Amino acid sequence: MGLYERYFLPKLIDLAMRQKPIMRQRRKVVPLAYGRVLEIGIGSGRNLEFYDRSRVEHLWGLEPSPEMRKLAAARARELGIDVEFLDLPGEHIPLADGSVDTVLTTYTLCTIPDVARALREMRRVLAPGGVLLFSEHGRAPDPGVVRWQNRLNGMWSAIAGGCNLNRAIDSLLRDAGFAIEVETMYLPGPRLFTFNYWGRAKPA
Repeated sequence: MGLYERYFLPKLIDLAMRQKPIMRQRRKVVPLAYGRVLEIGIGSGRNLEFYDRSRVEHLWGLEPSPEMRKLAAARARELGIDVEFLDLPGEHIPLADGSVDTVLTTYTLCTIPDVARALREMRRVLAPGGVLLFSEHGRAPDPGVVRWQNRLNGMWSAIAGGCNLNRAIDSLLRDAGFAIEVETMYLPGPRLFTFNYWGRAKPA
């Protein structure tokens, strides 16, 4: 890992993830989490302030980056919220089958290298009746925007920690065996980056 990835990229991601439109999206889904909660890609802990603690029995935060875990741990201490950190990627969830009531993923599915495998893992750990809550950016509905997302995706991914602009979040969830309730819209900002999907998914 180079200096950019170790020292600069985590702070840049944290800055991007606290923009007002993104924080509004977090408020729509995070308070719905309940029971035993697994947050995939907890990052710098930007979701922590939005949890309804009266509904959360236990919170795992899965995050492979030690730099991001450090930021999240500091934020958890400031907020007085207990988090059990898991230092593995989303493709390898070290929890038993059916052990989680809520899986939460916000602005994470764009980055996981083998996202199909990660979604299968999320489905595996969900308890009967459990729910996957999500808010993600991805492939736009407009062909002109998609063409530019495809053209720029490789360059963008190289400088943005593996983030992909053009993943169709709804299709990825359905292909992984989820039935989904999804809403979509462009957030304020450049359309290449701001088409959002959010909602809930349950194993079909």
